[in-house]
Amino acid sequence: MTEPSPLSIRPNPAVLVPILHEDPDLLIIDKPAGLVTQPGKGHAADSLLNGLFAHKDGHLGKLLQNLGVRRDFGLLHRLDKDTSGLLVVAKTPSAYDQLRRDFEERRIDKEYLAVVAGIPVPAQGVVQARLKEVQVAGPEGLGSIKKAVITRQGQEAITVYKTLTSTLTAAHPKLSKSAPKPNRPTPAALLHLTIKTGRLHQIRVHMLFINCHVLGDSLYQPTPNSGLKPRDYPHPPRLCLHASRLGFKHPTTGKWTHFQSALPSDLAAYAAKLGLSVPEAKIKN
Repeated sequence: MTEPSPLSIRPNPAVLVPILHEDPDLLIIDKPAGLVTQPGKGHAADSLLNGLFAHKDGHLGKLLQNLGVRRDFGLLHRLDKDTSGLLVVAKTPSAYDQLRRDFEERRIDKEYLAVVAGIPVPAQGVVQARLKEVQVAGPEGLGSIKKAVITRQGQEAITVYKTLTSTLTAAHPKLSKSAPKPNRPTPAALLHLTIKTGRLHQIRVHMLFINCHVLGDSLYQPTPNSGLKPRDYPHPPRLCLHASRLGFKHPTTGKWTHFQSALPSDLAAYAAKLGLSVPEAKIKN
């Protein structure tokens, strides 16, 4: 009797993966913050993918193993460890191939919510700043890490942003920038972001480009002359970035479908601490 081939990813039933939707072709995951997407250095067995390989007593792992390394075991995109929100994972080769083409041809809607230090001027707009990945020295003991830098030699990167609420408009609608400093609130905003491209750390770098800073981001810091001082803000619970909406054409039915994830309660509570109003209907219970 032939022994079954070993799985490339170690199943780990202890990793609980919130599945928002599942059908024969794909999964929609609502990833919590703090969970890495795939195995890597320091996370050989506690990633989202390890949890998926254990789903349904290992049945899903067999499907993802069939997709193999060439199709990234079904992973079509990733979220940073500290970013929460929506991910789509393919279960069949045909679904993966169709969705991969749609990602490459920018037919996937990817929207985010972010709590930032600073208030964008203008209140809505488009950031087009090319990004390039570079290797830099990481924190002590971590060796080198990847970062993104803005350069003309980089790849095209496009982020559309809109200010949903800010400390200026929410708490002081008529307050001018010339008001005495003690009467001005700490500048912060809740932003809705749509990315037309999917570059490494795109939102975090593009926000700095418009003189904002995604709170909780320790990798990318404002420059001294930006006027932004993250230490002046209440300590954030984590990176204040959430993948809130994912839309695409279903690879089998051909129908446009979308999924939404409300702002997690930890980010909503932090936004409230900054004086930002978030409607209850848009907060995850």
